[in-house]
Amino acid sequence: MEEIVNQKPNRFLSLDVFRGLTICLMIVVNTPGTGAKLYSYLVHANWFGFTLADLVFPSFLFAMGNAMSFSMGKLKLASSGFVWKKILRRTFLIFLIGYLMYWFPFFQQGIDGSWGLKPISQTRIMGVLQRIALCYFFASLIFYYFSQRAALILSGIILLAYWGILYLFGEAGGELAMATNAVTRFDLSILGEGHIYKRDSIPFDPEGLISTIPSIVNVIAGYIAGVFIQQKGKTYEGISKLLIAGFLIASLALWWDLVFPISKKLWTSPFALYTIGLDLSVMAVLIYAIEMKKVKFGVHFFDVFGKNPLFIYVFSEVFYIILRQIRTTSGLDLFEWVSERIFQMVFPGSFGAFITALAFMFLCWYLGWWLNRKRIYIKI
Repeated sequence: MEEIVNQKPNRFLSLDVFRGLTICLMIVVNTPGTGAKLYSYLVHANWFGFTLADLVFPSFLFAMGNAMSFSMGKLKLASSGFVWKKILRRTFLIFLIGYLMYWFPFFQQGIDGSWGLKPISQTRIMGVLQRIALCYFFASLIFYYFSQRAALILSGIILLAYWGILYLFGEAGGELAMATNAVTRFDLSILGEGHIYKRDSIPFDPEGLISTIPSIVNVIAGYIAGVFIQQKGKTYEGISKLLIAGFLIASLALWWDLVFPISKKLWTSPFALYTIGLDLSVMAVLIYAIEMKKVKFGVHFFDVFGKNPLFIYVFSEVFYIILRQIRTTSGLDLFEWVSERIFQMVFPGSFGAFITALAFMFLCWYLGWWLNRKRIYIKI
């Protein structure tokens, strides 16, 4: 953690709500109840396609870029040495926390009952926080050294280049297949099978090295949107332009999808554009409702998540891991026992799995509420 500070209200409330909404959905998607399948729209698309769950992570990157647009002005006035130190420090901290989170709980019990350190050789290197760290690093440097116009041009180059990389360096005839695409081949050659995600049908990392490159564009888009919002966000003209831009970008993505399919796990170029278009539209609606019409319903709830987003996310992941490590006499772990012996008994089926995820999310929200009440804002 970098520091604990008293937050100063220098951002739009709608931004905190937007970011809080993404964290809320991230927790629900990541911690589904057991004993029944979660609703399909809360489960990531298997490979190609799109669900609500697929919108969550890119939305957080968009929100991060949005928040950076409020802080980059001061950084541009600082010396390059200070800026590099700050960017590198934060990048390293977020990446390290993400890595330690996958290594946690650090120890494991062997077949003979003895305890020892979990082997680093089998610890995943990339992940959600690691991708956030790398996106923050590259987006920060882009906006420190280049103009918004240059960043837009660079975004176009990145998306087109990624398209080319997948088709040039994937196995002929299987350029977009899970086992033979360029992302998988590169990750396996650089990271090794022991250091990538293994809970899919084959070892494949949905937050791999090359697929992180197009996700930087989501942060860039959030930054440019944030600058625009500061200038014209609370006007009907500003909201209209956000909606129009969102519609055009999403339409372009759907057109591109005809020849280059939308895939969250590969983070294909049309996937990046489609999520940007949706996020622009959602942000426009939130600004209209919260900043202009002063709608209060649900605002405080999501704002709580938005005040300590990364800390609450890390807590949710670590807390979930701990619950899955505690065994009960029934043979189920504690999370499974609560889900299957309590919630599934009252709400059988997908609804019970959903309620379990909601209950877990509310526990995390309570921590955020307590921190907000104490005016503790933990910056990672």
